[in-house]
Amino acid sequence: MRCFNVRQLKNNPSEALRSAVDGPVLVLKGDLPEALLLHLQLQDSPDGADVKLALAVALFKAGSLSLGRAARVASVPVPQLIRHLSRLGLSIANGTAEETRQDLDSLDAWLASS
Repeated sequence: MRCFNVRQLKNNPSEALRSAVDGPVLVLKGDLPEALLLHLQLQDSPDGADVKLALAVALFKAGSLSLGRAARVASVPVPQLIRHLSRLGLSIANGTAEETRQDLDSLDAWLASS
């Protein structure tokens, strides 16, 4: 499923329509889902799982959902969502390198004490 923001849709609606031939297209206003574009000749209706996954990704990207909550919305395990986000080129960590290092040190300490 491809995503287009409103500006992309306004500037090049033909590209979104061509993409809709291959599958549903999610239209985002800002980073929030606004509409779902379906090609009328599409044989298969949108798969509910794909729609939930696309919505969860869009809401996670916008910062509206945590990683765990997005996984629940998408009805997938967290590791599967992490792999999907990685394929999309989206980061799951929003901190600096130093903050990430501190988080990993804290995790290591916690794991050692368990």
